[in-house]
Amino acid sequence: MKVLGIIPARYGSSRLEGKPLKDIEGKSMIQRVYEQCSLALDEVVIATDDERIKNHIDSFEGKVVLTSIHHKTGTNRCLEALEILKSNNGFEPDVVINIQGDEPLLHPDQIKKIISCFENDSNVELASLAMPAGEDADLDAHNGCFVVLDKNQDALYFSRSIIPYLRDIPKQAWAKSHPYLYHVGMYAYTPSALKRFAELKQSPLEIVESLEQLRWLQSGGKIRLALTEHETIAVDTQEDLERVRKIIRNSQN
Repeated sequence: MKVLGIIPARYGSSRLEGKPLKDIEGKSMIQRVYEQCSLALDEVVIATDDERIKNHIDSFEGKVVLTSIHHKTGTNRCLEALEILKSNNGFEPDVVINIQGDEPLLHPDQIKKIISCFENDSNVELASLAMPAGEDADLDAHNGCFVVLDKNQDALYFSRSIIPYLRDIPKQAWAKSHPYLYHVGMYAYTPSALKRFAELKQSPLEIVESLEQLRWLQSGGKIRLALTEHETIAVDTQEDLERVRKIIRNSQN
């Protein structure tokens, strides 16, 4: 199975401008993500619309493609990057993984787990990851999103609210009463599914929850979830950046 990892990277950010180039213990954030991905994949490329990012990637001999400045989502940027690679060298992968460029603590096993969704079931078109919250979790403190699954480990729904709601059980006991799942925002697609996803219009549920994956579910598609034990930290603020710097600094000591 040929797998391509694409890391969308934008310079602009309302909360942390230029974050792909932020230094983390001697390496930029985007270089750390690229190197972690390369531990699990033979083919990894960064898709950016910014010459500063491209020049930096060239400096550490990473693979990079320049894409349009007009993309509103990473999904659309991934599709253009795939089309550029197909046009330039005829590379046609079986699976494309959209990897978040602001998660330098990415673990290679997460990539292996998401690939396994396609290896275990040839009908899977789109896959993602979930992490068990654990019985001691403070569900209210989680600022990402939750997911509930059917018997096949396909997503029933994603929400920024804590789901499911446990009726007649005190909220502080929910984590001990049900195996809650946090969604981990990595996506993998067949090339045809990536194209269909990128061409879909925003759906009402996507708009109200501000969760792009609901567009696919509301259109009737399925998303297979693999379970991971590895937590990642999305760097959205200076505080997040300092937290990641401290974790990596301590891991090197």
